[in-house]
Amino acid sequence: MSSIDSLGDEEYISLTTFKRNGTGVATPVWVMRDGDHLYVITEAESGKAKRLRNFSRVMIAPCDMRGRVEGPSVDATAELLDDAGTEHVRELLLAKYGWKARAFGGLEAARSLVGRIRRRPSDSTRVGIRITLSN
Repeated sequence: MSSIDSLGDEEYISLTTFKRNGTGVATPVWVMRDGDHLYVITEAESGKAKRLRNFSRVMIAPCDMRGRVEGPSVDATAELLDDAGTEHVRELLLAKYGWKARAFGGLEAARSLVGRIRRRPSDSTRVGIRITLSN
């Protein structure tokens, strides 16, 4: 099984993005696979989205929901998607995670149960991220 197959089958991956000073910041995220790419979704103004606007290099590894890495890290590149791409990621998310995505904020953070409890602003928008493994 290739790295993309095994990582795409994971429930969570640790996505490490990099600050301007080179420091890595790891975050556990849900992951979906479509073809030769992995996809994640995040709030458009999250730290990881801001860091990806500066650097496309990322590291990914299988992890648990708390971010404890459970396997080897892999070099990759990531790009933020436009609205159409983000809609595709939402469809992938719903297909893989179903009720969890609705309840825990994977689709629209402000409308989710957790989003309402945390009082996220209703204008909170999501952005899809396409991840390509390095060769």
